[in-house]
Amino acid sequence: MNTDADAMLQPYRAELDGLDARIAELLAARLKVCQRVAELKRAEGIPMMQPHRVAGVADSYADRGRQLDLSPDFMRALAGLIVGEACRLEDEIIDGKCS
Repeated sequence: MNTDADAMLQPYRAELDGLDARIAELLAARLKVCQRVAELKRAEGIPMMQPHRVAGVADSYADRGRQLDLSPDFMRALAGLIVGEACRLEDEIIDGKCS
């Protein structure tokens, strides 16, 4: 790409980089809550998988997508990725593979 185009795009790229950092921070905070949930589930013998909750999260993401003029399918897929990682962490904690 030419330097003029790079210069024109730089402010947008900087803004996107800042937003990406915030998204990563929010995901990390969400997963820390999921870790606490897993610790409670392990202590209380609650099953890791809660299908009604998984479906509810996916529906909630799709609804937010509609409200924000984002693709509900994209938002549902994003929820699936996030919940998938949460389940992986919960499995590790509940099975005693991490502290």
